[in-house]
Amino acid sequence: HVQLVESGGGSVQAGGSLRLSCLATEYSGSYNQYCISWIYQAPGREREDVAVARGDGRAIYADSMKGRFVISRDNDNSTVYLHMNNVKPEDMGMYFCAAGADRDFDGACRTYWGQGTQVTVS
Repeated sequence: HVQLVESGGGSVQAGGSLRLSCLATEYSGSYNQYCISWIYQAPGREREDVAVARGDGRAIYADSMKGRFVISRDNDNSTVYLHMNNVKPEDMGMYFCAAGADRDFDGACRTYWGQGTQVTVS
């Protein structure tokens, strides 16, 4: 079981930057045994992967999200960040972080979910 808490969402102007945080407040074993992903959901749309941070820190990005977003991982503080740069209106929506066993990673990392954090772009 993994408990995840997102923060850092809010309102940002187009062209600005925002940093989202995903803190694992509860988990079994070592934090680096888990992959952590960020998943985006626009209003009325399906959820889609943004990026995944593997247990060893390797980053994998969805093709549609490459270039402006950067995922980073701080294993000492059980936190994964999503750095959103040059934010665009189409980035507006809910951002969820999710976790899974890194050893079982098969392209998706979505076993445990946080509640999400809202990003609004003006």
